[in-house]
Amino acid sequence: MGWLAAGDTYEVALVEGRVVARSASSTPEAEGQRERTLPAEIRDRPEVVELQRFAEWLDRHAAECLARVDHWMVSSLPVPTGLLARVWPDEAWQAALRDIVVVGEGPDEVGFLRAADESDGLRVVNLDGETVRLTPRTVTMPHPVLLPDLEELRTFAAELGVVQGVEQIHRATWPVPGETYAADTDVVTEFAGAEYRSWFHLSARATSLGYQISGSRIVGRVRDAGRVFTASVGMSDPYTEEKAWTGGLSWSHGDGYRSLPLHEVGPVAWSEGMRMAAALHAGRAAPADDAQ
Repeated sequence: MGWLAAGDTYEVALVEGRVVARSASSTPEAEGQRERTLPAEIRDRPEVVELQRFAEWLDRHAAECLARVDHWMVSSLPVPTGLLARVWPDEAWQAALRDIVVVGEGPDEVGFLRAADESDGLRVVNLDGETVRLTPRTVTMPHPVLLPDLEELRTFAAELGVVQGVEQIHRATWPVPGETYAADTDVVTEFAGAEYRSWFHLSARATSLGYQISGSRIVGRVRDAGRVFTASVGMSDPYTEEKAWTGGLSWSHGDGYRSLPLHEVGPVAWSEGMRMAAALHAGRAAPADDAQ
């Protein structure tokens, strides 16, 4: 984006998401010399205000792209390759999609997404380090708990220096345990009892992580193999307790309230529920003997 005149003295531009100003009399040799802050005399000028609004829109757009790709990945939804090709020229979509692991129609059609084009299809780097072209009608971006070669993908990603916009291969995962729980068990208490200074601090932690508060529970909804699960972590009563604690983790179908036996929880729903409970546990107040 070029420089715009903002009055007779300054020019403004959007640089790395921020509105910056320079003297209108800048010479080519002084191209990189910019004001450290926006001069007060131009902060309310239409050019500056519009650029700031545009920067805010770009931030929102980037966040929406990341959220959409994250949803596709967590839900392992089929995504048309034509759609990926149409959005690829947008830098925000590229940042969210680049290097995410996609799986095509065959068992060997797996790789890190590097480009998408309506005429040439998708270009991916496979586990042999080769850039290949894929032209399936749809691809999935599997949740990492569903990737059979996850450790190999992580090692190869480290060798390539891959940095994913959406956390996929380095996302914390919890595989469904074997016979750890009794057949009728419907709650996990591994991360229960995390103490917070107040109900407000606990609810703020939950919402900052992207979860919702529903009554006395923290909830996260996950699509797993076409079914919607709701993972729930209990919260102590804000009206009877000064501090706050997390309770057990359970799952239900959709928005239902009946807790499912743990053996009925799908692998993605299990992993994401455990991830939520672990993240809430990690944000607990430090024990007194640890606060130095």
